[in-house]
Amino acid sequence: MSYFFAHLSRLKLITRWPLMRNIRQENVSEHSLQVAFVAHALAVIKNRKFDTGDMPTPIKYHNPQIAHEYKKIEKYAQQKLIEMLPEELQEDFRPLIDEQLHSEEETFIVKQADSLCAYLKCLEELAAGNSEFNLAKNRLEKTLAERHSPEMDYFMKVFVPGFSLSLDEISE
Repeated sequence: MSYFFAHLSRLKLITRWPLMRNIRQENVSEHSLQVAFVAHALAVIKNRKFDTGDMPTPIKYHNPQIAHEYKKIEKYAQQKLIEMLPEELQEDFRPLIDEQLHSEEETFIVKQADSLCAYLKCLEELAAGNSEFNLAKNRLEKTLAERHSPEMDYFMKVFVPGFSLSLDEISE
């Protein structure tokens, strides 16, 4: 018996932005899906519009000791997830779960997508009148500037403006 998918389904129970007032709560499952959508879009934009091969240097964590410990915890969690799968499926899922098997380019795109999605959450909250997200938005703008790439600039120009608009405005 495997509890892999039962475990993943619990991601919807983990709330994001727990210390901030939210107009609408967001959970880790929703965030993960949006990051996957945006990461896919960034990869497509990169390949179709810019065909760039060089990756900017990944952003270093502020405290190397904490970053190292986080990486150890993530690696442990990834291994535990893989072990939850029936043995005959583990090697098929390992490349999706074990980030050490991802290329530097894939890792960078996912980090960009994660930052973009957090930024989009800030825009949505601010558009709904929740000024609690002002500082987070400013911090994320700096992060996005550090993770700058042509495909992210394109995404920001083409897709991001709609996240500050109402349903009526985006439906016209």
